[in-house]
Amino acid sequence: MFRSPHSDNQSSSNHSVVINAAEHDARFVDRKIKNFDEAKFMRNCGFIGVCALTLALYVTALAAQDLGRYREFELGSEVAAVSHVTGIALSDVRVVHHRPALIQELTWRPGYGTRRPAVPDTESVERIVFGFYDDRLFQVAVDYDRERTKGLTDADMIEAISSIYGRQVKPTVSRNRQTLLMYEDILGAPIAQWGNVDHSVRLYRPYSYATIFKLVVTAEPMAALARTAAARAVQLDAQEAPQREAAREKQESENRRAAEEKARLTNKPVFRP
Repeated sequence: MFRSPHSDNQSSSNHSVVINAAEHDARFVDRKIKNFDEAKFMRNCGFIGVCALTLALYVTALAAQDLGRYREFELGSEVAAVSHVTGIALSDVRVVHHRPALIQELTWRPGYGTRRPAVPDTESVERIVFGFYDDRLFQVAVDYDRERTKGLTDADMIEAISSIYGRQVKPTVSRNRQTLLMYEDILGAPIAQWGNVDHSVRLYRPYSYATIFKLVVTAEPMAALARTAAARAVQLDAQEAPQREAAREKQESENRRAAEEKARLTNKPVFRP
């Protein structure tokens, strides 16, 4: 059968079109698969990123929670709660200032006293002083027992404390010698610090011989309020000192007159010249 050259060219052209269309479809499918894989990969990366961020926030939250605690004592607790845990009677809580805010302190020596505390494993602790601002715990100052910490280096203490409070932070430097608000002990030389803007944990080596190491855990915003209130209380005490002295002398005079009158009423009927 006779076939014209034109028919052969037309057939070849149609064949090329089919091949090109097939190649185009294949490339389109490849792009779709590639885009799908990239989208899936990005979704997986996003999921992993969200999980990592959630874990980081969770760990950070736990660390922040730990910074506000010392053993069983949580900053912000009421006086009654600390009294219950330590076994110290509420009547033994000392009032440092009663205005403009109520500032109290509770001193606990775990190795002394007849009531058994609810806190285990306190052999390493010599004394803890708890500071309260308007019935809320804002500071815990721990003196460690000298014999229980004998031979321990600064690095040993830092390692032990870091296992609880995490990584150290750069210590804040003060030109003034720091003292505890609750009592007049000099804190000593700073060794290390942990914490954030809300809570601080500081380790000191006291200048006194009584103890080798001191740890102070503080709720910073509340401590700032307590320091301001304490400073104001000192000012008020100074302003009111003359009135208090005058009132004291007046009361003593009245007590003497009352005692003399009582003695007079007792002695006059039975006196014989």
